[in-house]
Amino acid sequence: MNQLKDEHNPDPANPDAHTDEDAAKPLASAVRTVGGLTLVSRFAGLARDLVNARLMGDSAIGSAFMAAWAVPNLFRRLFGEGALAAAFIPEYAQLTKHDPDTADRFATLTIAWLTLITGGLLVAGELLLLILLLTTGPSDGDRDLSLRLIMVMLPFMPLVCIAAILGGMLQTHSRFGPTAAAPIILNVLVIAAALPFFLADDPSRATAAYWIGAAAVLAGVLQVAWSLWALRGLIRWRRGFAQAAAPMRRLLGRFLPVVIGMGTIQLNAFFDTLIAMWPLWVGPTIFGFTYPLDQSSNAVLAFTQRLYQFPLGVFGIAVATAIFPLLARHADEPGHFLVTLRRGLRLSFFIGLPATAGLILVRNDLTFVMYGGGSSAFSDEGTARAAAVLMGYAPGVWAYSLNHVATRAFYAAGDTRTPMRIALWMVAVNLTLNCSLIWKFDEAGLAWSTSITAMLQLVLLTRCARRLTHEPTINRVTLNSLFKTVLATIAMAAAVVVALSVVPFPKTWLGSLERLGIAVAVGCGSFFLLATLLRQHELRWLLSRSK
Repeated sequence: MNQLKDEHNPDPANPDAHTDEDAAKPLASAVRTVGGLTLVSRFAGLARDLVNARLMGDSAIGSAFMAAWAVPNLFRRLFGEGALAAAFIPEYAQLTKHDPDTADRFATLTIAWLTLITGGLLVAGELLLLILLLTTGPSDGDRDLSLRLIMVMLPFMPLVCIAAILGGMLQTHSRFGPTAAAPIILNVLVIAAALPFFLADDPSRATAAYWIGAAAVLAGVLQVAWSLWALRGLIRWRRGFAQAAAPMRRLLGRFLPVVIGMGTIQLNAFFDTLIAMWPLWVGPTIFGFTYPLDQSSNAVLAFTQRLYQFPLGVFGIAVATAIFPLLARHADEPGHFLVTLRRGLRLSFFIGLPATAGLILVRNDLTFVMYGGGSSAFSDEGTARAAAVLMGYAPGVWAYSLNHVATRAFYAAGDTRTPMRIALWMVAVNLTLNCSLIWKFDEAGLAWSTSITAMLQLVLLTRCARRLTHEPTINRVTLNSLFKTVLATIAMAAAVVVALSVVPFPKTWLGSLERLGIAVAVGCGSFFLLATLLRQHELRWLLSRSK
């Protein structure tokens, strides 16, 4: 009780001390904004993925389409909302706080450099793909389709990177809504492009893939325009960059370690795609041995990733997105920084752990509702494989959520090297597990490798976080909160198991949808009831309308 009293009523003599509630209000308000709009966006994204998955199926075309989709998004996570944003936001946040004119020039210079670099990568990438198409041996229809689809979708890369940095500027000005809403543009356009083919009796899936790729590029243009419109009155685009030279040097100094640290996460994703696409890009054997995956593996893997990324994207990323500008703004206020970090970890765990348990329990119904049934191009075998992949990804959802918060704490404090070193080790661990587990679990081995690596990374990050705060990141109050979340999750899981035990596993799509709805309703209701009974502050933070 003394510890609880101390944290809620800090010593008035300590100017850096802040109460839990004071720190929670702006964070929870931002999480509600980002989470609410992201929820709408993610539902639209789920509809987009449902249409695409049922149209493309677990086929070679589906694998080629998802590999092409992954390439621009790899750069988005690296140069847009990933490493560059992690290096840019802390510097920009401090400049807007102390020197707004330099902040405007710094923002202008960053966008100019980003446009030049990503534009150059676009030209180089298109030329390389063209050379591969013209020079790589006998024509292979599926492989060539994959390369052509990448060429169509690659222009989306610079556009989405620029939109992501513009979004970082908006978030620094506490404008979380426009950035969280921007993906809705992409989802609506992709659904509009795919829907005619989805409804056709005998669609050309290759033609549909090209149309969807073109729609994604158009969406990138509109996202940039939307973000620029939202920035009106918040920033002045300025010429003359002498004042911005020093902050730009600091950004570049941070960027290299950050791009290695966060880039390793994207490198892991690239390795997953490369391993899954090996049968389509290279062939059915490796070093004379029959390869354990097939041409459908990347489609099964990539479409299933969307299912675990739904709760992660709506809530886990929402917390990390909301907390990063707050941590950056208070990097020079140790007390506020520490309390805000603890709140972010508690919120992430409060949301991530029940999401993990829920996905494990409903994996079969969820994959069948999303991908099964007579109207889907997914085979029964592909749907069962998707459920196995989801079983591999689900145990790591809570760790993915906390990793995003913990990593951003290091970047906000200016420490880019610690997460970089940890991430480099994680690449080695993930690649080793990938190459080992696929022989036993097929593409599900890639999912299990991702989960195991995420949990190991979280352990290392939290152990090293004390260097930032000079106090334990997980104190008694935080540990008590985490324990309550574990209890509520166990009770929720038990309630869902009981509910599903009395509902027979159906053989129809509507029956699976009904069973899934029952599980979700029982799970959400029981968890929030237990959280209320346990008087968890996290629930009050998320529901309170106070700012």
